[in-house]
Amino acid sequence: MISMSFKNTYFLLVFLLFFSLISCGQSKNSKTQSNPTNIASKTDSILIEDILSGAQQTNLYLQLLKDKNIAVVANQTSVIFKDEHYTHMVDSLLTKGITIKKVFSPEHGFRGKADASEEIADGIDLKTGLPIVSLYGKNKKPTNEQLNGIDIVVFDIQDVGVRFYTYISTLHYVMEACAENGIPVIVLDRPNPNGHYVDGPTLETEHKSFVGMHPVPLVYGLTIGEYAQLINGEKWLKNNVKCDLTIIPLKNYTHNSEYNLPIRPSPNLPNNKSINLYPSLGFFEGTTINAGRGTENQFQQYGAPFFSESDFSYTPQPNFGSKYPKHDGKLCYGVNLKNVEKLNSVNIEYLIDAYNKTPKTENFFGPTFTVHAGNTKLENQIKNGLTAKEIHDSWQPKIEAFKKIRAKYLMYK
Repeated sequence: MISMSFKNTYFLLVFLLFFSLISCGQSKNSKTQSNPTNIASKTDSILIEDILSGAQQTNLYLQLLKDKNIAVVANQTSVIFKDEHYTHMVDSLLTKGITIKKVFSPEHGFRGKADASEEIADGIDLKTGLPIVSLYGKNKKPTNEQLNGIDIVVFDIQDVGVRFYTYISTLHYVMEACAENGIPVIVLDRPNPNGHYVDGPTLETEHKSFVGMHPVPLVYGLTIGEYAQLINGEKWLKNNVKCDLTIIPLKNYTHNSEYNLPIRPSPNLPNNKSINLYPSLGFFEGTTINAGRGTENQFQQYGAPFFSESDFSYTPQPNFGSKYPKHDGKLCYGVNLKNVEKLNSVNIEYLIDAYNKTPKTENFFGPTFTVHAGNTKLENQIKNGLTAKEIHDSWQPKIEAFKKIRAKYLMYK
């Protein structure tokens, strides 16, 4: 009897152990699959925990905000992560008794849902009741009236380190307005996912716009905090005013750190691959070529209806972040880049390839190409048939000159 009981118990324990292993495997799969909102998976969150953003280090800035009237420049990326959960920085400050008077929002809005270039109106945040002041609507620079009664402005937005990504232009105007009104700015630093290299054409100041305001290479290799110091130090603010600037630095970060963004920084940059390819494919915004907008693979492919038939094709349709995609509803043939290796430089071959595949090249470049390139030279180089190497070599003198300037503002290796 004792022997039989032991035998049954043994088999029961083996069965339970086997069942628990299966259950663990299934739960892991479920966790990975139920991650549609771009919050980091467990693997990604380990990397995030190693690097502490400025926002996470509340002990470094809360005392600066107490008993002050605060304005915040923020969007959906302004979050504080802990143990795979996140709290919006605005919510965190409010729970700690900080007085926030208003939120300034950049392109794509406070919740990051608006299309590229879509004008955004002012409003009220339903969760907090705070007034939202758009810096991508009636004005891109805070007015004196909008800053009236504000003691400190806190800037916390995830950038991707590309000149034609407009968050650095918003940073410029916020710093300028605050400098003119004697208001300090605190920048909560965040990693640059394209911070591991410097490359691309340098903007010529006669072609500056909100899409590119500063004479820097397309990929400049600075965090948003370092870039704020660059703006201040190089006296790029109007009338050479200087902003009273404080940077809350990153911890455990270098420019070669792997950092998987936990939340998409804008609607059409859904993952790390798109962010890495964005400097190279962003040129297509000023051409007749679709760069994946209107699909689930934004900035991970390119194509057009007039390309010759190929093995890869797709049809752009209106979707989140792209109400009116280029070549809407038309079958596009093109190139799929989802499986290319990580880029460590701007790949101009994609642009050359698309130009050579276009039957009527006189229609290839649009009026906004120059503001994306930052000069007229690149368009002429493509038209004149220069190779990718020849074009890339032509960028080097200005890149090397910028690297010397950049070195003065580096906070991280």
